[in-house]
Amino acid sequence: MVMFGNAAASANWVLRRGLWGLMLLLSVAIYGSHAPLLTQCKVDGMIPFSSTSVVVLVELTKLLVSLLFLLTWDRELLGAAVSWRHVAPFALSALLYAANNNLVVHMQLFMDPSTYQVLSNLKIVSTALLYSLFLRQRLRVRQWLALLLLLAAGLSYSWGGLQDPGSPSEMKLHITVVGLVLISVYCFISGLSAVYTEAILKSQALPLSLQNLFLYFFGVLLNLIGYFWSSTEGAFLEGFSSWVLVIVVSQALNGLIMSVVMKHSSNITRLFIISCSILVNALLSVALFNLQLTLLFFVAVSCIGLAVHLYYGLT
Repeated sequence: MVMFGNAAASANWVLRRGLWGLMLLLSVAIYGSHAPLLTQCKVDGMIPFSSTSVVVLVELTKLLVSLLFLLTWDRELLGAAVSWRHVAPFALSALLYAANNNLVVHMQLFMDPSTYQVLSNLKIVSTALLYSLFLRQRLRVRQWLALLLLLAAGLSYSWGGLQDPGSPSEMKLHITVVGLVLISVYCFISGLSAVYTEAILKSQALPLSLQNLFLYFFGVLLNLIGYFWSSTEGAFLEGFSSWVLVIVVSQALNGLIMSVVMKHSSNITRLFIISCSILVNALLSVALFNLQLTLLFFVAVSCIGLAVHLYYGLT
């Protein structure tokens, strides 16, 4: 009996590890395919749909899926009393995410897209610092070195990991003083929202489906307010296509995966997932848009591989 019990426990452990690995790989694929999918949606070089509408639909999809999970696996909690102290913290988390989504749009006025792609990698540093300070997680020297390598990988790839054969190879950045301030605020809020959400998810003894229900309720509410507040938006579903629906579903799925990662792992894992998505992004860009890999791409891949080894491989 003991032998069968050990075998069952071992099989269960292998299954859980396999599902965890598949989930992380799926997240890498979704992150890496997001930019190519956006390119597929363009009409005459322009995004034809409202980004706010997409965010609202993504949040709504996550809300409905969380409710479905709650009804399926945690039905007994429906009659339980939940204090406002459990719900209120998620309002701030949703507010931070909504603020950052809007900041991404507005700060494009003060810098070119290439500059944004390069400097936004600084959120790796801000997230790691806030993770260490806010959650009191002491990182070793080799772990900090690994995170700096992730930053180097992101900077290398954004600077020129891919090249259009018909465009000049030299890349020039343009940013104003206001742009520098905004990108700094963006990186800080990006790290703060992620770390704060992780802290809430781990501090509460509630099932993740219920926590997600609170978070995405406020996400839908705040983003709907943002949509109606903006007078420049057209019809809610204007410019939508099948590609946009793929983006909505994939981003909703990735958001749910990230909540699992933050509940049961950490934001550091999330940073590694985002960095590894460079590989998927590059392969899709080469296959779909005939872009060419440059030396900086291989520098980025080398940095990521060494970072994974330093952070997870050494004992």
